[in-house]
Amino acid sequence: MIRKTMMKRSVGALTAGALALAVAAVWAQTATAPSGAAVSPVPTPSVPAVTVEAGTQTPAANDPQARLVKQGEYLARAADCAACHTAPKGKPFAGGLPIASPIGTIYSTNITPDKDTGIGSYSLEDFDKAVRHGIAKNGSTLYPAMPYTSYAKVRPADVKALYAYFMSGVQPVAQANKATDIPWPMSMRWPLSIWRKMFAPAVVADAASTDNDPISRGRYLVEGLGHCSACHTPRGIALQEKALTDDSTAFLSGGVVENFLAKNLRGDVTDGLGNWSEGDITAFLKGGRNDHSAAFGGMSDVVQHSTQHMNDDDLSAVAKYLKTLKPVDPNAKALAYDETVAKALRAGSDKSNGALTFIDNCAACHRSTGKGYTQTFPTLALSSTVNSADPTSLVHIVLRGAEMPSTNTAPTHYAMPGFDDRLTDQDVADVLTFVRSSWGNKAPAVTAAQVAKVRKDVGAAPQPQR
Repeated sequence: MIRKTMMKRSVGALTAGALALAVAAVWAQTATAPSGAAVSPVPTPSVPAVTVEAGTQTPAANDPQARLVKQGEYLARAADCAACHTAPKGKPFAGGLPIASPIGTIYSTNITPDKDTGIGSYSLEDFDKAVRHGIAKNGSTLYPAMPYTSYAKVRPADVKALYAYFMSGVQPVAQANKATDIPWPMSMRWPLSIWRKMFAPAVVADAASTDNDPISRGRYLVEGLGHCSACHTPRGIALQEKALTDDSTAFLSGGVVENFLAKNLRGDVTDGLGNWSEGDITAFLKGGRNDHSAAFGGMSDVVQHSTQHMNDDDLSAVAKYLKTLKPVDPNAKALAYDETVAKALRAGSDKSNGALTFIDNCAACHRSTGKGYTQTFPTLALSSTVNSADPTSLVHIVLRGAEMPSTNTAPTHYAMPGFDDRLTDQDVADVLTFVRSSWGNKAPAVTAAQVAKVRKDVGAAPQPQR
């Protein structure tokens, strides 16, 4: 991870106080999961259609500016900019999306080219400072909800394309930005500048493109506009990502975001992508499902609104790069399927609460074999999500349910209902412990206390009284 020089001891108490405020003011960024990112250049024939509302200017297709705008449109889609900068039922990129933080609510900003309420008065330099440096036009530091620590890796040429798109390809919307619901003194911005100086990497310059090498291109996509590490990398005491590059195995080793575990994307055979092929990864990013898993939580939105629209070369490059990441635990042994539990369920010999709860609520879709139905109801047997040490995602899904994204290649929209009003904390703990120890799975037990915490954090219904 590239970091700026730490503040010297001579600043003493001032540094300590500022860092304390910075830690409180900085929040773990919301799930935006692996999407594609900047490509220099992006071949125009491969650029997919974008459904966001277009502006009034439509230059001729052979106009260099038109091609630049089209490239920027693709990059904005690949980076999923609309996800944070578009409120529910709001105008594209007009901001106003409420984003919860530990100290209050932050609202995303208007990034349409409206001159009064948006970024219409921004120069290219202003835009670049905001996107890659985390500095607003007025000189204040942006909340790291804007993942400028990743965008620092984006080439200036691609920033120029994004700027062209937002200035010429997006409809201006007059909508004032909302003030944060963060009380003073936590609302002060100056501590964020200290955080930025400590943890933000230096921005890259334009250099000879290495996009003809799929792995180099994939690294560029993942580390840059894809900002995959924002969700999939654990954070330190100041809520900084523990790694921004593959110099450390902490990079993309998994992190908790919005009460979901953004899974380990490294080569681990139990909880990572060690058993996924490149084709499995591209299928997941394009369709939101594969033979191993299905997208849920924030990743479902990323697939639906972003990665499914990336061209095949980009998806392949991302997959190739991810497959180069070494496992966190190189000594872990691959899991093997065990049919003992399946036989016991069919015979009715397992009378434990976990087994009976599974039969009553889960077996119809996931089957007594734990294998589910391919790309319809995900497998539980040997699943990397099931075998992750942190059960947060599993508890969240059981309580509140989950939905697969509807995509062009997989339009059927399957969903799992929530069981928060049907199962007690102990029931959920028992059934998940059963799942995590059956069919060859080897993951730690889940406790009722863990379930109770997630139930509270996600706003699930109170457990039923029996």
